[in-house]
Amino acid sequence: FSYEEAQHIIETKKRKIPADISLTGKPYQVSENLLAPILKMNKLAQTIRLQRMQQGAFSFDKTEVKFNLDDKNEPTSVYFKTSKEANKLIEEFMLLANKKVAAFIGQQKPEKTFVYRVHDKPDLDKLFILKEIAQKLGYKLDLKNEKTISKSLNQLLADVKGKPEQNLIDTLAIRSMSKAKYTTKNIGHYGLAFQYYTHFTSPIRRYPDILTHRLLQNYLDGKKPNNQKDFEEKCEHASEMEILATNAERDSVKYMQVKFMNNHKNEKFTGIISGVTEWGIYVEITANKCEGMIRTRDIKDDFYRFDQKQYALVGERSKKKYQLGDKVIVSVKNSNLIKKQLDFRLLGKPKNTKQ
Repeated sequence: FSYEEAQHIIETKKRKIPADISLTGKPYQVSENLLAPILKMNKLAQTIRLQRMQQGAFSFDKTEVKFNLDDKNEPTSVYFKTSKEANKLIEEFMLLANKKVAAFIGQQKPEKTFVYRVHDKPDLDKLFILKEIAQKLGYKLDLKNEKTISKSLNQLLADVKGKPEQNLIDTLAIRSMSKAKYTTKNIGHYGLAFQYYTHFTSPIRRYPDILTHRLLQNYLDGKKPNNQKDFEEKCEHASEMEILATNAERDSVKYMQVKFMNNHKNEKFTGIISGVTEWGIYVEITANKCEGMIRTRDIKDDFYRFDQKQYALVGERSKKKYQLGDKVIVSVKNSNLIKKQLDFRLLGKPKNTKQ
């Protein structure tokens, strides 16, 4: 099934797949011997997910920005892709497979060379920044110890779901986390709350999974451990390539956002301040998640200085503040497709927002 077909079955608990969801474009009936297992697997996935959360795992359901394109591949509108039960069903069983394979090799004595997917503890300084911003927006974050951090952070992410500030909090929470990477030196996966974890489930599209398959087969055949130094170099290379791929994906989204906003230069947008620096403030538009910058020199009503402690630009005479998390009204001033940059013009704050 496609995710959409499986999701329809989960939501309706019925066998009929309508034409607008069907992969073939024609309606059809799912056989009874497939309906029951999908519903059972979804219940199991929910149970496994709940257990992970109780053990201290984090839940990041980051919204993906997508574009509807016309026949010339020009963006006509923005829509958001969110993870539903069918996606989470597959995710949980993939996590389980990855965990079991890693534990099977990782627990053997003597120690064997293996490719692990590891994730270190979060950056406390960045978590304190998140805590301050969350408090400013009316939320709490408890940073007393590791257990309270994961429980409190998950609660925060649940509390902001569907709110205008969700993307800001999600982004800051992700930035506070260490970057996951590949290595032969296992330190566990903090974000998933797993002692052993690897990438095993996608060998047709991800090279570390091929390494994992080869090593697993090697050990199942009773052969000796492989050269750790050689595999550590491969792990480092894979981690570097992953960063490149992530950056390329981010750049492609940013490119389309600039292209889309270029056609809306005369419109007003409400946004939320997502970053503050001495040279300007970054604003993310609430309706379409496009981000641009208002340069400090373009705010003409006062001379503004950057206050690092408050994450704000503060007017020297008026003491007016533009702070991380504040709502503002903007329009597009300039767009640069080559640099993938948007410059916004500040039009003020919404009337119900403090100045």
